[in-house]
Amino acid sequence: MERVLNLNFHGIGTPGRKLDPGEADVWVSSERFEGLLDRAAALGGVRITFDDGNRSDVEHALPALRRRSLAATFFVVAGRLGMRGFVDADDVRTLRDAGMTIGCHGMHHRPWRDLDDVALEQELVDARTILEETVAGPVTHAACPFGSYDRRVLRALRRNGYTEVHTSDRGLARPGDWMQTRNTVHSDDDAQLLDRILATHRATSRDLQHRAKLLAKRLR
Repeated sequence: MERVLNLNFHGIGTPGRKLDPGEADVWVSSERFEGLLDRAAALGGVRITFDDGNRSDVEHALPALRRRSLAATFFVVAGRLGMRGFVDADDVRTLRDAGMTIGCHGMHHRPWRDLDDVALEQELVDARTILEETVAGPVTHAACPFGSYDRRVLRALRRNGYTEVHTSDRGLARPGDWMQTRNTVHSDDDAQLLDRILATHRATSRDLQHRAKLLAKRLR
């Protein structure tokens, strides 16, 4: 069966704000970002996403994507709209108007697995309402902050009508699957990252082991 490689970025270039602890590990230089995009375009079968709604989404990512005629999904933290270093409502509409998909990354960038039902509803429902009002259209894709989910979180996502859920579980994904595994790009990754992922997860035995681990995680 056909597989796709979902590549996930966070921040690009020089940060426009003070980073949270550990966040620098997923902040990629402009040069490395351009190289990764070039390799993704050359390979084909690579889908690109961005988490957190950093201002670099419109300052660096969007122009680079346009130069290569690539599309991407941007998962925005609704509660950070307009905050320093993050996108505002106009930026989100700019991404939408450029043909990009806008997804939900929650309200306050909290691990969803740790939340009670009331807080989880705020992350999945209230945040999506803000984003849908911003783009004047439906928001049906979600990405789990910190890759945090369990069976309860997945049930809530289904119940609230999300048609695609992105994780941080690495590996290759099947097009059309409700859950999409993604591969997070780190600051020291280069364009060869994509080839390493493909080589690892196209090995049948390694892929079967990985899928078994994912199944156990989703049932916990």
